[in-house]
Amino acid sequence: MSEIFRNLGLGFGTIANVQSLIFIFIGMIVGILGGAIPGISPSMAVALLLPITYSLSPVVAMVMLMGIYIGANYGGSITAVAINTPGTPSATVTAFDGYPLLKKGRAGEAMGISLWASVFGGIIGAIILIFFSVPLSKAALKFWPSEYFALCIMGLTTVATLGGKHWQKALVTCLFGLLLNTMGLDPTFGIKRFTFGVTKLFDGFEMVPVLIGLFALGEVLNNLEHFDAKKKIEREKIDYKLPKPSYYWKLKGPIARAGLVGCLIGIFPGAGGTIASFLAYDVEKRVSKNPAEFGQGAPAGVAAAEASNSGSVGGAMVPLLTLGIPGSSTAAVLLSALMIHNLNPGPKLFTEQPALVYGLFASMFIANVFMLLVGTFGAKLWVRVGYIKKTILYPLIFAFAILGSYAIKKSMFDVGTCLVFGLIGWMFKKFDYPSSPLVLGLVLGKLIETNYVQTLMVTGPVGFIQRPLTVILFVISIAALAYPIIIAKVHAKKDAKKAAEPPTDDED
Repeated sequence: MSEIFRNLGLGFGTIANVQSLIFIFIGMIVGILGGAIPGISPSMAVALLLPITYSLSPVVAMVMLMGIYIGANYGGSITAVAINTPGTPSATVTAFDGYPLLKKGRAGEAMGISLWASVFGGIIGAIILIFFSVPLSKAALKFWPSEYFALCIMGLTTVATLGGKHWQKALVTCLFGLLLNTMGLDPTFGIKRFTFGVTKLFDGFEMVPVLIGLFALGEVLNNLEHFDAKKKIEREKIDYKLPKPSYYWKLKGPIARAGLVGCLIGIFPGAGGTIASFLAYDVEKRVSKNPAEFGQGAPAGVAAAEASNSGSVGGAMVPLLTLGIPGSSTAAVLLSALMIHNLNPGPKLFTEQPALVYGLFASMFIANVFMLLVGTFGAKLWVRVGYIKKTILYPLIFAFAILGSYAIKKSMFDVGTCLVFGLIGWMFKKFDYPSSPLVLGLVLGKLIETNYVQTLMVTGPVGFIQRPLTVILFVISIAALAYPIIIAKVHAKKDAKKAAEPPTDDED
């Protein structure tokens, strides 16, 4: 323990210079802007500035890229709250309650919660990374495909709470997302499936155009359907002032739980912040005393989403630094940055380059402090997006949606994908179907299929029951699905019993 503190002190000393601090700040600003622009993911933002690092020292290069990674995870929440357009896939969950809070005139509250939850979620992830990186990475490495499969199935059980009372509709949209995932090349054998001769479908659907279409264009089309240009629209009273710091103490439980969930999920390669945010949101809804509030503007929902995706940053760095296995797509870009500077991730990196490793850890704390300062002063400006006239805002959202979709691969097919899913999102809103389970199905589909096939190839069907952890995860999944059904039946019986009781004298 004393060695860890000594190395951490070395790390802070290594980056305690003007150059390192300036580049951390620049990276964090670029990350926030990149995350806020739909179509630019954290991995893309890091990749865009990767060429700049060639002329920098390894320490300065890595702390700048880390600043981008941290800033981008928070930046996605800005547009998610302001215009219901998640800037990053993990910010999808933030929009569930962040945008409804804005519609209620509590935009400052939503922005403040997303900021503080991101900061403290990131700090939780950094602390876990520092103290438990080596043992946690060894535990994650022992996971078999059957356990990854069971973990993904557990992720699908969040559909039970995402749909609320209309869980049947949530199930339909989730199955639709899983079916869409079957389009393209088989991830194991490379067989073409449901491509209809379209080569662009070989890789399936790109996630960002799908998200932009479902949430941004779907919202615009739904609003346009009920838009009356002649009607005089009164400006909604929006409170854009951030709450006092003492307010966030009420959310300490959701932030701590979600930060921990995000970090633990981030450790598993391929899981990432999106799955972490869905799972953390589901956990908070289950433990909440007012679960019906979720999806309608629950502060705990925003806190869980942001704390978990920021916490996943620390988690993703665990297997990257200790084993050389990136835990997310952004971590994969960071891996290439390490290779550029002739640094090989692994246990030896901690002993051969302690100044760099612990300097990277120290930069996570500093980047989060910078983000708190920038977010506090910038939130009032970002919230005012809601003041833009609808006749200007809707065309702008549409234009950014098209540009964001095209920018990913410079492909008109992605633009078409965005438009099609915009229509699907509109229909979902029209007939009261939730869009989020479709995203969950798309995110988890390939992981479920790949790990299912790998388990069958290695051990056969018995592989799903021979490892205790796999069985435990399956049991948790069954319990998670059964819990809301049992609770609903218990409440129904109580209501029926009350209705059958004869009226009392007082009621007469």
